[in-house]
Amino acid sequence: QVQLVESGGGLVQAGESLRLSCAASRSIVYTNAMAWYRQAPGKERELVAVISSGGRINYLDSVKGRFTISRDNAKNTVYLQMNSLKPEDTAVYYCKAVTTTNNYWGQGTQVTVSS
Repeated sequence: QVQLVESGGGLVQAGESLRLSCAASRSIVYTNAMAWYRQAPGKERELVAVISSGGRINYLDSVKGRFTISRDNAKNTVYLQMNSLKPEDTAVYYCKAVTTTNNYWGQGTQVTVSS
């Protein structure tokens, strides 16, 4: 079992930045990947960024160049640095841990970007 707790969301204006954190209850070294998803009202949940255990990274096209995912294995934490935020980035952001046997989700953190 892995418990994930997201933090760092909030209300910002367009063009501003936020850094989301996802703290895991145990080591993330043995996960296959850690990812950030988001879900806007009335829309399906979508993958925003993923970082594998080997350090490979992929981003949603619409956030490339603005968002950066990173992981600190010593702190069991994954981050999502979000710059140049746009109103269309407004959503609940979820952290996900992918292991060989299961997937684990956090409770989500709200990000609201005003124009």
